[in-house]
Amino acid sequence: MCDFSIAQLVNGEDGSKCNLWGFFGLNKVQSEEVTMLLKVKYQNTKKYIRLLSGSTFVDFIAQVKYKFGLPDATELDVFDETNSLVEEDIFSELIGANPDLCLTVCDKIPDGAQTLVSDLVFEIQVDPGPSPTTQDCISEDDFSPLHHSTSSSLTDTCTSLSSSDIDLCSPIEYRTLAGRSTSSSEVIPSPTRELSESETAKEMVKNALLCKPGGEEVIEEYNAEKSLTHRTRRKLVNILASHMTERHGRMPSRKHKEKYALGIITLFPSLKDPFSPKGYEHFYDAEKGSGYLAWRLKTMSRNTVKRPAKTATVAQAQGPKCRRLAASLPEQLDGDACREAISFLNHCQDEESVFQKMKMTFQYRQDLVHDLQRTTDVFKTFPRFLDIKGLLNQDFLLLFGVETASKMLEKWETTFKPKVIKEAKQLTQSTELCRLLKAAEKLTEDDTTWDSDMASLLLLLHLLPPTAGRKRTKISPSDAVEKMLHFHKSCCSLDEHLQRRDGRQPYILAVGRTMNRIDTFYIVVDKQLIPCKATSSLGAFDELFKSHYVFNLSYDEYLGQFFIFIQTTVYNIDVATTNESPRVREFRAKVFN
Repeated sequence: MCDFSIAQLVNGEDGSKCNLWGFFGLNKVQSEEVTMLLKVKYQNTKKYIRLLSGSTFVDFIAQVKYKFGLPDATELDVFDETNSLVEEDIFSELIGANPDLCLTVCDKIPDGAQTLVSDLVFEIQVDPGPSPTTQDCISEDDFSPLHHSTSSSLTDTCTSLSSSDIDLCSPIEYRTLAGRSTSSSEVIPSPTRELSESETAKEMVKNALLCKPGGEEVIEEYNAEKSLTHRTRRKLVNILASHMTERHGRMPSRKHKEKYALGIITLFPSLKDPFSPKGYEHFYDAEKGSGYLAWRLKTMSRNTVKRPAKTATVAQAQGPKCRRLAASLPEQLDGDACREAISFLNHCQDEESVFQKMKMTFQYRQDLVHDLQRTTDVFKTFPRFLDIKGLLNQDFLLLFGVETASKMLEKWETTFKPKVIKEAKQLTQSTELCRLLKAAEKLTEDDTTWDSDMASLLLLLHLLPPTAGRKRTKISPSDAVEKMLHFHKSCCSLDEHLQRRDGRQPYILAVGRTMNRIDTFYIVVDKQLIPCKATSSLGAFDELFKSHYVFNLSYDEYLGQFFIFIQTTVYNIDVATTNESPRVREFRAKVFN
């Protein structure tokens, strides 16, 4: 028998301090490092687990195995008090928000075993008396994690579990049913086929809508219009976010959110984004933690939870600021030969020779615009951009090739313009919006409105309006127009206008007698006028977009959503790597479905 007392262990026989943790073979822990004591249940036993500052989910699992004497190879699942699966990515946030939480730990069962539940129907015990009530016959003990590896039969009367019942089971219930041993006399093969994951998600979303006020209206609108207005889409998201938190707790897992998003696009196929890997990223993007469902859930918990500060992430290079290899290049000059060509360009009067030398100095020019110290010197080094039309188009073509360079002019009139007009009619009609709709549909000859093509582009700006940010206030689409397009009467001074404008972001300067009769289009970059080769407003906008890539210029912060849609959906540039907002993906789904 051990004759040491606790006091001796703590203080030592000679009165010196003794490390109790070292006695038990644990790592040395300073008291100020201890964060909390967390209650954990495994089978019928509850114990406290000591968590230290900065502990991770892996550390927690290791402590559980140590406390309960489990082998290191044991695989465990963790559930909260609502029987929701606790995953590694939300573990720290969950225990930080709920320090008194009791977590239930049970052995992980193979993934394949879960499908067993959908193929089994447990035998109903015959009772000569009245029919039993559905779902009230299974005791709490039957669903305890303790029993998931023990052999027993259902002695209480119960009804067959349908696929929808299985979907409603908690994770612990799922494991209990899947892990329960049954004899051949107790199991009858299910007559219904196993539903696919998407069909199960579809039924879950449909049932959630039907049991909530306003849900039927969402389904009816989609059946009638094969689309949803922004107002109805918000109602859909609010209903499903509420249903999700009721079923899976305040912080649903990633899998739950993905299942709801999958159910949405399966029930409403026209809402699927054809350019996204899974099609539902505008409702929930697991990699970025964004989307309409994620945002709604964050809004619901914002007032009750103090979220930990997120670590800064490095944005992936994409869009106009990305340095990229040219699609095809002729022989490039360097060194003295390049300097001679640049000098020749400044004095050459033959346009054909200018275009050829500009091709041969393209790589040098790209190095120049991507050099932060010299990027503003591009017009001093290559001033021919300012007097010869078409050089901007040539550089963009060298970057991306003829197929990408021609997409805007080829597709806007037939693919995008009709959809933009149709969707704009669903917006709240203001005076400005009505004027643009009439101009886009060529129902007016008003000299104070733009032509049909430009009006349709401005309607797109209303559909993808400016958003507020940390360092910027929200402005209306009408105010944002001035950042993309400015009408200048031909009788007024261009120099006076340029002196009043600040910033390097490019915009269109349309010079003419009236807004629908423009004589000349310019692209203005850093107070420099680049004459457009195009004589139409759509062609001028095409050159405006291309100028961002040719001169390494970011999009105006208020036009971000607008230009990203043009970039990914019209030109198909950097589709997989661009960080698109749910609004952009949602509108693209409407265009292509």
